[in-house]
Amino acid sequence: MVVTQENVVVNGRKPSYQDIADELRDRIKSGDLPPGSRLPTQAKLADEFGVERGAIRAALKALADDGLLINVTKGSPPQVAAAATQAAAEPQPTMVGLAPRMTEAFSARQVRIDAICLTAETLMLALGEPLRQIHEGRLHPESVTVRILLPSSQIDLAFPVATEEPDDGNPVHSRWLAQRNAQGQVLRHNLQALRSSHGIDVQVEFKALPFTPPIKLYLLNGSEALFAYYLVTKREEEIDSARFEMFDVLGTQSLLFSFEQRAGQRDEAYVQESQKWFDALWNTISLDLTLS
Repeated sequence: MVVTQENVVVNGRKPSYQDIADELRDRIKSGDLPPGSRLPTQAKLADEFGVERGAIRAALKALADDGLLINVTKGSPPQVAAAATQAAAEPQPTMVGLAPRMTEAFSARQVRIDAICLTAETLMLALGEPLRQIHEGRLHPESVTVRILLPSSQIDLAFPVATEEPDDGNPVHSRWLAQRNAQGQVLRHNLQALRSSHGIDVQVEFKALPFTPPIKLYLLNGSEALFAYYLVTKREEEIDSARFEMFDVLGTQSLLFSFEQRAGQRDEAYVQESQKWFDALWNTISLDLTLS
C-alpha cells in the first residue's frame, strides 16, 4: 500500500518510519526506484508521507542497514544500491540468504512463518537478526505465528544414517534427535520471550512428518517461498568417542532460491502451490510433536 497523506487521514494516524521504509522498499523491489537512481529529497518525502524529517531519516537508515540504499549520510539524496532489486532473486547459501529475508518478513505487523526442514538449526540462527532488531526497537510486529514440520523420531530417516548398521543402538539417529529437539526448544524459547519483553502475541507449533524431507522450505507471510535442496554426501564423524561413516546433508550450505508473489505469474504460482502443499501436510498426515 502506498502511504500518502490521504491514507494518513483515513487511518487516523501518521505513518511510522517502518511504514515509510516498507513503502520505499516495495518501490525499490518493483523497479519504480531502479538501481543507481536517487530518492527524492527528505523534504519531498516528508511532504509526501505527512511526517517530520526525523521519521524520513530513520526510514532511510533502516533501508541502508538492509543494503538497499547507499550514500545516506551525504548531503544529496541517497541512491538505490546497484544490486538492491536483484538481491532477493539471486540464489545464495542458506545461512547467507535466509536471515535478511526473515528480517524483512518481520517488518510486517502480523508475521507468519511456515517451515519444513530436517532440524530447526538454520531457522533458529536466521531468526537471530530480526529478534535483535525487535529488541533494538527497529521492528514492531504485533503478532508472530510460526509452524514447523520436522521428521518424526519414529521413522527410519533417509539421512543422516550410518552407511553400515551399528552393532549397538543407533547413535547417528540419537544425535540427530537430540539436535532436532534442542534447536526447536531454543527457537521456541527465543520467540515466546517476545511476549513478556515486548507484548507480542507469539504462537509456535511443531508437527512431525512421517518422511524425511528432501528439501527445506520457508514460507514468509504467505507472499514469499524460499527453498533449498538437501544435498546428500558421505562423510565421517565422531559420536560418543566412536567414528561413523554416514550419509548426511550440509543444509546450511545449500543454495536458497527465492520466489515472491509480486515477481510475476510464475513466482506467484510457486508461492501459492508451496503454501497449499505445506497446509495439506500440516492438516493431514503430520502428527503433534512434543520436543523433549
